[in-house]
Amino acid sequence: MIAELVSKDVFVASPRKGVAIMATSDYTKASGVDLLSTHTEQTRSDTIDVAYMRRSSDNGSTWSEAETVNTKFKAENGVGRRHLRGGFVEPVTGRFISIWTEGVLPTDSPLEGMRQWKLYYSVSEDGGRSRIVDEQVIHEGEEFDAVHHLPGVTEGKNCVMQGDRGERPLFKSDGSILVPVQTSPLGADGGANNLVNGCTYTDCMLLIGRWRDDKTISWSCSERICGDPELSTRGMIEPTIAELADGRILMVMRGGNHGPLDLPGYRWHSISSDAGMSWTKPMPWKYTDGDTFFSPSSCSQLISHSSGRLFWMGNICESNPNGNSPRHPIYLCEVDLGTGLLLRESVTVIDDLGENESSLLTLSNFYVREDRENGNLLLHMSRLFANDFRKDGIIDRTADALLYRIKLV
Repeated sequence: MIAELVSKDVFVASPRKGVAIMATSDYTKASGVDLLSTHTEQTRSDTIDVAYMRRSSDNGSTWSEAETVNTKFKAENGVGRRHLRGGFVEPVTGRFISIWTEGVLPTDSPLEGMRQWKLYYSVSEDGGRSRIVDEQVIHEGEEFDAVHHLPGVTEGKNCVMQGDRGERPLFKSDGSILVPVQTSPLGADGGANNLVNGCTYTDCMLLIGRWRDDKTISWSCSERICGDPELSTRGMIEPTIAELADGRILMVMRGGNHGPLDLPGYRWHSISSDAGMSWTKPMPWKYTDGDTFFSPSSCSQLISHSSGRLFWMGNICESNPNGNSPRHPIYLCEVDLGTGLLLRESVTVIDDLGENESSLLTLSNFYVREDRENGNLLLHMSRLFANDFRKDGIIDRTADALLYRIKLV
């Protein structure tokens, strides 16, 4: 055991039946305990109904009144949607940066985003209270614009996006900013390709940001990290990254075995030895003793701690998963900084299925950060579908946003 659960409390309560609350909180300055919290209301999958922001100057002991943030807007060719992902402090400059996914969906179907999603970013010098930069992420070079915004990515054909909150950036000592993202590949028809009909199919890559003199960011990107559709029916999805002891970068990714269930469901990983530009072929992630482990198609997060240790949080299964399920228990594990593999003896359950709860319980879609005052890990997670939504054919998404305090041992 490497950790013990200190407390589990309601961070933001659901306002009514059928509403799931998802939340995060982040420090807004390079030092101190000022926090910005973002929480959203959701009544359908992959759609934010409305978002709110709150602030704290006492490390989360008290919070300001919530301010509404618009996540839906009118557009000429459909319905505009924004997916907020909180923010982060770039430590060299102390600037607060937010990155979010945005797009216009012709009929407001979330899957239309696979041809529409683009990324935007903002820069603040006062902890996110005001913005000195607010613009789309567009690759450097004259050939790129708001439509053809990244290599191999064109609005209306395919997309780039951040899948979940664990896709946090890595900051290099030279001031560069490495942001893990996912992107849909192009098919023969010139549109987003779903290679094996596994719901969606994506590749992973890094955005590489460097400061300009005017405080905007110049963006470029790494090569694509592509899965094998015969081994993962979702490709590579929702990447999370961290630096190893020798400076190599570890990327851990979600895959999937939705459809042909004779496929094993794994967590996948890749390594870069050149600051994120090129990557090894994705392989099933393993324990340091060489054994693989089963993992469902769900998000995960690598967590670099101030102690110098590296942790991973995610779902591990006792037997082969069925696509996305089961998404419980949720574990905290330690990563060996030499090999980039998991230490089997470190695997620790943080939460699991409770008595009389639905087997469809989802302990996923979470975010972890470190408490600057005591080094504890703070886990933001909502226990989705704890009530069996199959009853009467009604989906019950009701869920509070919880805050878990985890002490490392």
